[in-house]
Amino acid sequence: MNLNDQLFRAEHIFLGPIDHEKDAEIEAGWWRNVEYLRMLNTDLVYPVSASQLKKRYGTIEKDQDEKNNLFYFTIRLKEDSKLIGFAKLFWIEWLHGTGFVQMGIGESQYQNLGYGREALHLLLRFAFGEINLFRLTAVIPEYNLAALGLFKQMGFVEEVRRRQAVHRDGQRWDSIHLGILSREWYTRL
Repeated sequence: MNLNDQLFRAEHIFLGPIDHEKDAEIEAGWWRNVEYLRMLNTDLVYPVSASQLKKRYGTIEKDQDEKNNLFYFTIRLKEDSKLIGFAKLFWIEWLHGTGFVQMGIGESQYQNLGYGREALHLLLRFAFGEINLFRLTAVIPEYNLAALGLFKQMGFVEEVRRRQAVHRDGQRWDSIHLGILSREWYTRL
């Protein structure tokens, strides 16, 4: 890794902190988009208000400070600092050097433009180069082909397939666990 590289800045986006006032309204719109929520994870899908999100932001920041096993970043466009997504490292087990990664681009107009790739690259560089994790895991539903493709292109490999673990719209889907080791990341640089 080049020490002169910007740790949280890429060509088109940067990773930043939460802005409680501005971000909650924008993200509340994402929570009304069922397609986005279903691609993001397998949790129950329901709308969340801006005031509920502000409370969540407070919990996220408290957990970052107290539990020390979560790093949560917003994804913003460099040109105007517009919030377009989030990226996080969570369930970090420092003893083992392991953790989980999740990210999402909230509005369809910003998807499939390379912003997710840039954000994931920054997140992996932070995880392996800055906080010295050894491995990361991503859990992605089988139907999220775009995310599966991106993570595999970035060096993640399928490690676990929980058959028919996700139920959506009367159909069963696999839950796919992908992993990457720090040495695998560094060989790709």
